[in-house]
Amino acid sequence: MSQPFYVSPQQLMQDRADYARRGIARGRSVVVLAYDGGILFVAENPSRALHKVSEIYDRIAFAAVGKYNEFENLRVAGVRYADLRGYSYDRSDVTARGLANAYAQTLGSVFTQESKPYEVEIVVAEVGSVPDRDQIYRLTYDGSVADEQGFVAMGGAAEPIATALSERWRADLTLGEALALAVELLAADPAGGDPRELGPEQLEVAVLDRHRERRLFRRVEGALLERLLSPSDPTTDVPHEDEHRPGTHDVLSGED
Repeated sequence: MSQPFYVSPQQLMQDRADYARRGIARGRSVVVLAYDGGILFVAENPSRALHKVSEIYDRIAFAAVGKYNEFENLRVAGVRYADLRGYSYDRSDVTARGLANAYAQTLGSVFTQESKPYEVEIVVAEVGSVPDRDQIYRLTYDGSVADEQGFVAMGGAAEPIATALSERWRADLTLGEALALAVELLAADPAGGDPRELGPEQLEVAVLDRHRERRLFRRVEGALLERLLSPSDPTTDVPHEDEHRPGTHDVLSGED
């Protein structure tokens, strides 16, 4: 009579963690960092349709690395959570902390109960009326939550990027300075080789701008992104009012 195959709980959890970490490490990195006017999201993402950065609610945004279908399910669940809570109670009751707790429960349950953990790492950020009220929460595949101060990096090259940010990030960075720093670190070679060239077409950029009314999430692309990335251009911030054109209510392109 054959003996049943036994794997200790510790080994099972370790194997699941290793599996999830390997999947996340294959993804292109995402950087989230505070600047003097809000919170900036920069992802290396050449796709114009499959977003790594998205709006969740008025002052809250979501960024992710890993398997797209898995973090897209989390994003949709977060939007539904926020809409239901805001409708049932009040819009001010929808917070990044509450959303992070909901995500932590989901990720923790999947990690311990399902046959395969989610291969994702996510950030939930909320911009406050003043910098001291900004909130950035990082959630990993097992449901662990970290309250980050000022910046966070996720994905394949997260460790060297986070190390560099700890040395160079300042709370008073302008949007242009913060964007230049994020792009420089995303383009760096972790092995020490020559940095890559990352142009606007390879980047997904968005902001939570505390100076706006109601909806504070805006994508930054097109001519405005080119100007912000250009060292010879004096543009350092996004306009605080949008041009109201059909289909571009959440995009800052800087085009006439």
